Amino acid sequence: MSSNPNIDESLRAKIIAEPAAILDDRDLMHALIAANDREIGANVVDLRGIAMERLEARLDRLEDTHRSVIAAAYENLAGTNQVHRAVLRMLDPMDFEAFLSDLDGEVADTLGVDHMHLVLETVQTDDDPTVGKLGTVLKVVRPGFCNEYADGGRGAPPRQVTLRQVQSGSLAVYGEMAQYVRSEACLRLNFGRGRLPGMLVMGSEDPHQFTPQHGTDLLGFFAGVFERTMRRWLD
Repeated sequence: MSSNPNIDESLRAKIIAEPAAILDDRDLMHALIAANDREIGANVVDLRGIAMERLEARLDRLEDTHRSVIAAAYENLAGTNQVHRAVLRMLDPMDFEAFLSDLDGEVADTLGVDHMHLVLETVQTDDDPTVGKLGTVLKVVRPGFCNEYADGGRGAPPRQVTLRQVQSGSLAVYGEMAQYVRSEACLRLNFGRGRLPGMLVMGSEDPHQFTPQHGTDLLGFFAGVFERTMRRWLD
C-alpha cells in the first residue's frame, strides 16, 4: 500500500522502476525542486544535490570526450605533416640510386620507421649486378610474392595498405634485421599496365606502431605518390 495516497499507484510504480527518467527530464526536475523549496518534509528528499551530481558527471564525460577529440585531432595533424615532409623529401633526388638510398634514410627517419624496403617482382632468375649496386633497400622477388606476403597467404581480398603486428620480420624482406621487427605496414604498388606489381614495406621495432586498428588513409596517400614517382623512374 502506498505511503502517499495522493499519488496514483501505477504512476508511483513507474517512477520507482525508472527513476532516471525523472532526473533526465529538465522541466520535471525544475518542478520538483520548486516544490522542494516550498515544503521540505520527512518524505521529501532534497533533489538539488542529486541533480547537481548528475550534471557534474555529464560535464566530466563531455570534458573527457572533448580532450580525446582534441588529442586525436593533434595526432592526425602531426601524422599529416609527417607524411607531407616525407613526400617532399622523396621528390628531391635526381637519380634512382639516390632515390632508393633516401628511402631507408631520410624518408624512413621522417616517417619514424626503423626499416623501409622496396620489393619488386621480376621473372628474371639470374642475379643482376645492377641490383647489388642499389643497396639493401631494394628486394627482388618472384612474381606473386607481394600479394602473398601482404595478405599473409590467406587469399583475402587485396588491400592497398595492410598493417599488422609480427613476432619477427621476413628474412626475404628485412634480411638480418628481421629478428627486430615487431610490426609492419605493407603498401601494395601498381606500376601500370604491363608491369609486375611491387610493395613498399615499413618495419618497426615497436609492436604498437602498426596495428590493424590504425587508420590507413595517410599511408594510402603516400603509396599513391610513391607509385607515381616510381613510374617516372621506370619510364
